[in-house]
Parts: sequence; structure tokens; C-alpha cells
Amino acid sequence: MRLKELHIYQHELPVKDGPYTMANQEVRALDSTLVRLISEDGHEGWGETCPLGPTYAEAHGRGARAALEAMGDGMIGVDLAPLTLHRAMDARLAGHSYAKAAVDIAAHDLIGKALGLSVAQLLGGVARTRLPSYYALGLSSPDKTARRAGERLAEGYPRLQLKIGGRAVETDIETIRKVWEVTRGRVPLVVDANRGLTLRDAIRLSEACRDLPLIIEQPCPRIADLKQLRPKLHHPLYMDESAADLATVLDVVGDNLVDGFGMKLTRIGGLHPMTTLRDICAARALPHTCDDSWGGDIIAAACTHVGATVSPHLLDGVWIAAPYIDGHYCAKGGVIVEAGHIALPDGPGLGLMIDPEQFGTPVASFGG
Repeated sequence: MRLKELHIYQHELPVKDGPYTMANQEVRALDSTLVRLISEDGHEGWGETCPLGPTYAEAHGRGARAALEAMGDGMIGVDLAPLTLHRAMDARLAGHSYAKAAVDIAAHDLIGKALGLSVAQLLGGVARTRLPSYYALGLSSPDKTARRAGERLAEGYPRLQLKIGGRAVETDIETIRKVWEVTRGRVPLVVDANRGLTLRDAIRLSEACRDLPLIIEQPCPRIADLKQLRPKLHHPLYMDESAADLATVLDVVGDNLVDGFGMKLTRIGGLHPMTTLRDICAARALPHTCDDSWGGDIIAAACTHVGATVSPHLLDGVWIAAPYIDGHYCAKGGVIVEAGHIALPDGPGLGLMIDPEQFGTPVASFGG
């Protein structure tokens, strides 16, 4: 199947009860970019990329659209087979994996619809159809965070992530202990600094909480920091933002630097490279999540489909933005979290019904 048309849309996702607060960042709305592909035989697929603002990573909404426009004309007529597609994109633009991910997701959706298969089936097969999610508690006061942790626990979330960093480490330590008083080991607890701790404070926090069975995720910005930190920690170490590509993943896995990954689908380039990450982790028995920064139903469905293919004992959860944003794209109701879990969407491709009219006029179109 070859590409006949490529359409690019911009859509704003408001944050519910915002702002959502992380180390060094507040998020009130997200600038999402959507891609609609149409093949020469008339099949359609949708993709999405939604960077978490312009400062979280080397990605932003306008940058995604500029990258897609730079590739646009040259992509018409390209074979949509995932490996061929990635080679074609790389030949036209270096880097910008987060933008290419939207095309990758759309191609998988299109191929699945054409073949009558779900994306999870295309990616290797469904291990389960009800996926564990987790809730990410934004930065707040210790008491408020503990109260919200109790509420999410009562809702049935099987894992909680606690945002830390960007403030006094004493406040982070107090917050962790108050959350632990509520959860008491009933669910795994991850403390995620989003690169917001100094090396000194990461060591101090792990020492102060050494009696608690925590996972510490991406405490410091640089891989060099993590290498220095690793032997001084009392807790498992996960990598998130620093795992920017498969080459980095191979390096840190080979060095035994991390105990797992918080992996973002669009950061690594889409579903095709994400399955490689899945298989690397399976070979070394490393748990990981299947997430993205934010995004609507398209991103949520893509994360859920790839998560459905992961060995259950290695899947730490699928995070989607649905509990934090207003509205859905899908006419069937969208991808949601119920009792802390996500149902794999039914139907071929991503299992979504998307009406392009809801996004207005494309910001750019190619082919036709």
C-alpha cells in the first residue's frame, strides 16, 4: 500500500482542573498535532503527537508540524510498510522522531484497517485486553497529595506515580512519607522527578526513604548523573526522558544502568521502534511502561495497543491523558480509564472512529 494523501491538523487539548504541575513546569493546555493518511486504495489511518509544552523535551507542537511539512511532498507514493516508511522519513529529515511517530501510528492504523486486524495483532499479538494503568500525582502539598493518592487508590489504580523535584527536597521527602502512610505498600509507588533533582538531593532522598520500597524515575537530567548516582541509591532506578532513542536504550541496558523504563511512544519514534524497545526489555527482563507525554484518543489507543502485546509481568502500566483532559476524538466514546484499567479498543487498526470535520481545515495537505 502506498501513500496518496497526507493531512496535518492542529488541535488544542485543555487540561482539566489545571494547571498540572511537574518539576519546573505547569501545564494548562496541550498543542496536539494529528496526521491523517489516505492510501492509494482508499484506506485511512490517524496518528498523533502531543509534546508536553515547549520546555519538557526537545519537542513542541509547531516543531512537529514544521517537521511533517518538511517531509510532506516527498512522502507521497511511499510504501506504508513500517520499516520502509521509517527509512523514507529518515531519508527526508534527520531526527524529529516525535513528529515521525504521528505518521508511524497513522500507518499502523491504516494497515490494520486494510487487513481487518487490530494494531496489537500487527505488533505481534494480544497478551491481554484489559490493561493496568497508573495515576500520576502532580506536584502539590504533602497533605493534598496524600489525600489524592487515597482517592486514586480507592478508584482501583494498581500503581501510583508521585511527581517530585523542582522544590526543597525536604518537601519531597515529607510528601513521599505521607503518601506511603496512605498506600502502605498496597500498590507500587514510583517517585518521578522528571530530571528535577540535583545529584546531591537524589542521594539524600533515597537515603531518607531507604526503608520504603520505592522506584525512583529519572531523578537527574544527564545519563552521566545517573551513572554517578546508581551505586549510591537504595532503590531501583528507572529511566524516562534520557531514553531518547533505541541506541541510548541499548547502551544503558548493556551497562546495567537501569532497572526499567518509563517509555514514551512518540519520543522513541512510534509503534515500530516501540516494539523493538519491548523486545529488548523482554530479553533482559526489564519492566517498562507504555506511555506518551499527553495527547487524545489516538495516542491513548496507540499506547494501549502496544501495551497489550507486552508480557504481563513486564508491563508496569499504560498511562493515558484521558483523566486529565476534556473531550474525546472518537465517535464511539474514546479511550478511558475505568477502575484503574484500560480496555483495548475493539475493531481493526486502532479501533477508533474519527471524523476529520471536528479538527477543522488542515494546516497543511499533500497529495490528493
